[in-house]
Amino acid sequence: MDDSVRVWLVERTYSDDEQNLIILVYATPDGTRYFRKERALPSFTGSARPTLAALDVSPEQLGPVDDEETRERYANEAGRMADEHDPDDEI
Repeated sequence: MDDSVRVWLVERTYSDDEQNLIILVYATPDGTRYFRKERALPSFTGSARPTLAALDVSPEQLGPVDDEETRERYANEAGRMADEHDPDDEI
């Protein structure tokens, strides 16, 4: 049985601490849990990796979203992404 959880891209930011690092945040549709992924910016050698609209991750990889305002924002954005994109769309 596959117990993965679908999460949708809700936030993409550049790290202040590390140069050339993108932080991707994916959240569950209800905004209560999130998955954070850090990626180096692709070089100009053609090694770009796509950022997908949604991922399926293990429940153990998800953290709780404790702040109510953030939960609401994540839920709204996850819903918008789900309405406008297929999970494997490149964003």
